[in-house]
Amino acid sequence: MAVKRRRRARRDVERDYPKKQFVSKLRRLADAIEAGRTFRIQVAGERIAIAPDATIQIEHERGDGVEEIEFQLRWPTSE
Repeated sequence: MAVKRRRRARRDVERDYPKKQFVSKLRRLADAIEAGRTFRIQVAGERIAIAPDATIQIEHERGDGVEEIEFQLRWPTSE
């Protein structure tokens, strides 16, 4: 019997965090990356597990009087 997997809907969520909370999340992320462990986080009510072998990118954007840095982690899903 085949196992049906629920397909996850596309999402694009941004959330602001107080500085103290953001720093705490970054520290946990850095520790997990350094140790080669899965990083687990909840964003807007959804629990996410980031694979230890995720690709890490840093993106910089500039325009209209604003600059932005994005730390991106990408990993394949099992869907």
